[in-house]
Amino acid sequence: MKRRSEAIHFAVPGALDQATGGYRYDAAIVAGLRALGHEVVVHELAGRFPLADAPAVAAARAALKKIGRGRAVIDGLALPAFAGLLGGKRRIAGLVHHPLWLESGMARRTADELRRLESGMLKQLATVIVTSQATRLDVMALGVDPGSIAVVEPGTAPGAVRWRGAGVARLLSVGTLTPRKAHDLLLRALAKQRHRGWRLICAGSVTRNVHHARALRALVTRLRLGARVRFTGEVPPRTLARLYAGSDLFILPSLHEGYGMAFAEALARGVPVVGSHAGALSDVVPRPAGILVPPGRVTALSSTLRLLLGTSHRRERLARGAFLRRRYFPGWPAQVRRFLRALPS
Repeated sequence: MKRRSEAIHFAVPGALDQATGGYRYDAAIVAGLRALGHEVVVHELAGRFPLADAPAVAAARAALKKIGRGRAVIDGLALPAFAGLLGGKRRIAGLVHHPLWLESGMARRTADELRRLESGMLKQLATVIVTSQATRLDVMALGVDPGSIAVVEPGTAPGAVRWRGAGVARLLSVGTLTPRKAHDLLLRALAKQRHRGWRLICAGSVTRNVHHARALRALVTRLRLGARVRFTGEVPPRTLARLYAGSDLFILPSLHEGYGMAFAEALARGVPVVGSHAGALSDVVPRPAGILVPPGRVTALSSTLRLLLGTSHRRERLARGAFLRRRYFPGWPAQVRRFLRALPS
């Protein structure tokens, strides 16, 4: 490891304090490295991502000039802006939360272009850091040398656990309103259970994909669920903690997850989860703590909800499993040290 006086550069698209899982991971790593005594220079890149526009490329070029021959981490969402710029800089690591080309809702041509771009760029880097074993396999499928890939899962801090009883089920979904998170499937599945007692809170950005967010609100109206569903937008950490504490069940039927920090955070608070067999979720959510269904299957999701919304004892059994699972999640201090060891020397 280099002497501590050497700065570690961290390039992210836009502001670091955004409330998505990927940005929260980045921010936790930056804070942890600084707590260990390392100087961390954060480059908050202007422009559009991942389909980089001229301002994004200019910001990437300026960041590389400041990085020089130093050690750096480039968040995977920002990587396309660095295409053709990395050259012989061999002390740069890429941080892949999930491959960009696997994002849902984009045109096939766009996905193919991102796949080609990611495959080429990740091979140029000294190290590729991923957040799960499942994402490691996705990166290997792009032709990246397995020996250059390091897995550093997110840290998870255990939260307060409360007793969850019977009555109207309080459901929570945490995730940006994008097609990949499949909130539309959740709403359609819940519409089939309108005779059950439930309320749903969806916490997550409504501005990253305004068109999709509007479509979801329209779907709520068409399904006549307006009195039962609330979209909060992004919420601060304390508010999110209160939402977890007040929930009986966490539900997010994502079509793909590079890790699934929200799922881990729910389990760490003893909240049972329902999700999909998508990406890393099969590793994050064990059977005693939650139920995973095939991705994109409204009928399977609705059948699962029928079981869990019908009586509280099923949810209570899963909540006990969630409580037991939480002790196995690594904490952030250990993961920050693991991340540091993975950086190019």
